[in-house]
Amino acid sequence: MDANKQRWTILGQDPEILLAALANILSWFVVTFCPRFLPYLLPSSPEEEQDGDAISIDATRTRCISIGRPGGMEQLRLVTLKKDICTIGYNVKHVSPAPYTPADGFELPDDCVVVKNLAFSVNYADCTIRWGLYESAKKFVGYPIVPGFDVAGTIERVPKNNNSNFKVGDRVFGCTLFGAYSSRVVIPTIQLRKIPDCIDSFSKAASFPAVSLTALYALHLAGYFPGGFDEGASRHKFKNKSILIHSAAGGVGSFLVQMSKILGLGPIVGVVGRSSKVDEAYRLGCDAVIDKSSEDLWSAATKACPDGFSTIMDANGVSTLKESYNSLAPSGRLIVFGFHSNLPLGQAMLNPLEWIKMARKQSNMPKFNAMDLTVSNKSVLGFNLSFFADEREILSDMFDQILEWISNEKLECPNVVEMEMKNIALAHEFISSGKSIGKIVVTTEPTSSS
Repeated sequence: MDANKQRWTILGQDPEILLAALANILSWFVVTFCPRFLPYLLPSSPEEEQDGDAISIDATRTRCISIGRPGGMEQLRLVTLKKDICTIGYNVKHVSPAPYTPADGFELPDDCVVVKNLAFSVNYADCTIRWGLYESAKKFVGYPIVPGFDVAGTIERVPKNNNSNFKVGDRVFGCTLFGAYSSRVVIPTIQLRKIPDCIDSFSKAASFPAVSLTALYALHLAGYFPGGFDEGASRHKFKNKSILIHSAAGGVGSFLVQMSKILGLGPIVGVVGRSSKVDEAYRLGCDAVIDKSSEDLWSAATKACPDGFSTIMDANGVSTLKESYNSLAPSGRLIVFGFHSNLPLGQAMLNPLEWIKMARKQSNMPKFNAMDLTVSNKSVLGFNLSFFADEREILSDMFDQILEWISNEKLECPNVVEMEMKNIALAHEFISSGKSIGKIVVTTEPTSSS
């Protein structure tokens, strides 16, 4: 869209958001009051086998989670694709549009491989994709969509002109721009790395990529990466190197804490939402931890760093953005990479009341005046890596750095909770509850008891 053109709205709202709201409210109404009509809300695609149950045990067929339209848990359909069809990210347009490869076969490009995906992680972003609220998913894929970013498995197929270091059978992990909820994915080789020996399972490998890359890019925007530093000494030359990390024991937060320690930042002040996470935040490397369930967050933050913070990492959204900005020191940077508090935590299905609450929160989002940014000498920067289809090189460099830190055992694997593909709705319910600990990882091969 032309940057000079304003989006048109209906009643002050983005029309796509209103359509998502209507789709979710329809799902809620049908599930609540007339569930017998539920099958009519589950659109299928031509790439699916119509007799999926009969062939799902065929290991040569791709099994994936397909979302046919915005809605509730009912949209998480475990389907089997027709022969030779894989899922694919939106940045592999030289093969086919996402989410599936062609039904009549395809020639694998020189820069891609087919990964037999054995594990993928579940992120809160996947719930927003299902609700129809994830901008890059709507813009670059639409529906149907196979969600997911993190993969871990083995190389199943390489191109005829294979110029990469990968060969069939190699254990790899990495990212795809959607399409990870699948047992077979086409992925550019630049988005994959061999799993280091210190990672002893595919589930653990799948827990790393998206959250660690998000953390390192956030630190890049804050001025602490890349390069030019010795061990434990950032190239950042400002005297103040303090950092406040919201959700310090969460997925991205846990890596922000560890990487901040590696880069020599301090004091590292972590914020957690429950007392049970305080010890974990200290163990990861925080110098001080604020438990906002038992103390006033901003009074404690001022006490921990009276002169203000050089950097604040905030994925909360409306609940903390204003005070995060106010708590910056001169030359400080507020890094925004999520809006969790804008969304309905603990809600698997969105009823009309939840949409009203979200609209109210959106209207209360803080606005930053350009003149105030200048005179207060502060910066606000935001990003979402799912839009980085053309920025392969910087993400590749960051992946190399992360792999080095993992191999040298400077970054530790999050706690992993494993689930099977047939339980994907339970995984979404668990992560949307806000009570999950560590990373939820789904394995694609059914157990013998399944």
